[in-house]
Amino acid sequence: MPHETIADLLLARAGDRHPGLLTRERNFTWDEVVAQSAARAALARSLRTEGPFHIGVLLENVPEYVFWLGGAALSGATVVGINPTRRGAYLEQEVRHTDCQLLVTDLAGLALLDGLDIGVAPDRFLVVDEPEYAARLAAHAQAPGGAPARDPAVTPDTRMLLLFTSGTTGASKAAICSHGRLAALGHSNAAKYHVGRDDVCYCPMPLFHGNALMALWAPALAAGATLALPPKFSASHFLADVRFFGATFFTYVGKAIAYVLAQPEEETDGDNPLTHAFGTEASPEDRAAFLRRFGCRLIEGYGSSEGGGLLKRVSGGPAGTLGVPARPSVRIVHPTTRETCPPAELDEHGRVTNPEAAIGEIVDTEGAARFEGYYNNEAANAERVRHGWYWTGDLGYVDASGYFYFAGRSGDWIRVDGENTSALLTERVLRRHPLVVAAAVFGVPDPRSGDQVMAAVELPAGTRFEDLGLPDFLAAQEDLGPKGVPRFVRVSHALPATGSGKLRKKEMQLAGWRTEEPVHRWVGRGRPDYAPMSEDDKAALREEFLAHGRGRFLT
Repeated sequence: MPHETIADLLLARAGDRHPGLLTRERNFTWDEVVAQSAARAALARSLRTEGPFHIGVLLENVPEYVFWLGGAALSGATVVGINPTRRGAYLEQEVRHTDCQLLVTDLAGLALLDGLDIGVAPDRFLVVDEPEYAARLAAHAQAPGGAPARDPAVTPDTRMLLLFTSGTTGASKAAICSHGRLAALGHSNAAKYHVGRDDVCYCPMPLFHGNALMALWAPALAAGATLALPPKFSASHFLADVRFFGATFFTYVGKAIAYVLAQPEEETDGDNPLTHAFGTEASPEDRAAFLRRFGCRLIEGYGSSEGGGLLKRVSGGPAGTLGVPARPSVRIVHPTTRETCPPAELDEHGRVTNPEAAIGEIVDTEGAARFEGYYNNEAANAERVRHGWYWTGDLGYVDASGYFYFAGRSGDWIRVDGENTSALLTERVLRRHPLVVAAAVFGVPDPRSGDQVMAAVELPAGTRFEDLGLPDFLAAQEDLGPKGVPRFVRVSHALPATGSGKLRKKEMQLAGWRTEEPVHRWVGRGRPDYAPMSEDDKAALREEFLAHGRGRFLT
């Protein structure tokens, strides 16, 4: 019978001499990982006080993070993954919101917290690169030959993680993940993504995020595979790391794949041990390029920190599909009427020709009981669970054969001249351009009515907007309709991103054409012709909004 808690999965590795954790500096067997985790569990129990047993972890991807995941599992504590890319009030709010009893960090993290009122007393900090920390751990190490133990109160319902959502569309929320859900994901994802005992699972995504924990760490633990840990993602070091560790599997987000593909191509790129990877938001073109260049198949999936298992992959499905419903209760509905949407009608390019009818929100009509909620956020819980249904917040459509497709978040459909156009399609087109590293597309208000399409593109250092030849490129894309052509293009060499590597579209949308980075605007009619926006151009556009009574859209 499969182990039902992370604590039991970990204890099943006691005595296991198979490699469990690899870094550039040191290797640990699974047995050593368990022993290190048990020492931290004992330390945590000795420091436990009244109230939620929450342990904040503010670290890069280092062995201490892995050991504290194990320590929390064995002690019955909850790990709060704190994003080290957060700063100031945002960082302060996240720590305070989650009621941490202890905070595990290093000197770099301590500097980030300096001067913040996070609700954790300084004597409750465990600073892993200070001498006192090693001494405290040594006092709680298990005796030679001793058996590691777990708190007997740990059950599948015990809270294991608080995962802050990526924050790409608004304020972050701390999603609850229990031992039972994470253990079940470990078993199911190991099978789904073919993670076995002999795999070396390379983890470039941050351990404070669900991508790394649910799709890589938990499956590796369940399978007894090996975890290879770099401190953080680096496109320039990616292939060297893969070769150094002998990595066969990794997880990703689309922007990371784009960065790797932007590295200079070498004839030897295919000389690596990678076989497959799992992630989200890699374009079909990037997936094909990655397979050609590195011999590694990228498996796109659908999931979130809040829940998973809504869709299942089937072999032989169409390109771009997310799969089919895992159960009859998963469907696509109109968000107002709650009626099930009819199948999409697709043209020869795969574009939806009946978006008003076919595109709706992905829901699970029996999923409310499976949703574990957000910590201390009833408003967010109420938004996710309505009418007894679980609402994902993601849009989708289904084809005539029953395959589901992702259509973006609610803001990824832009109303242009009375018609809906897909931001994701325009993003996909822009990412085909060989000089575009990453792209985000969103709606910005039109000065008269409705919206206009705006794109933000990230270009390699030294590349200019003029180097893109964007009008000719867009005109050659047969699947891009005229409504999807960007009216504004923001040009950057480093677009704002979350700590997990996802682009901050909401932030870019709020800035719009008023960003301090260069913006090029489509001038004239007919074929796109872009010109840089000057401050005078921006002032004139502001006046146009005011003249048509739409000044409220400038705030």
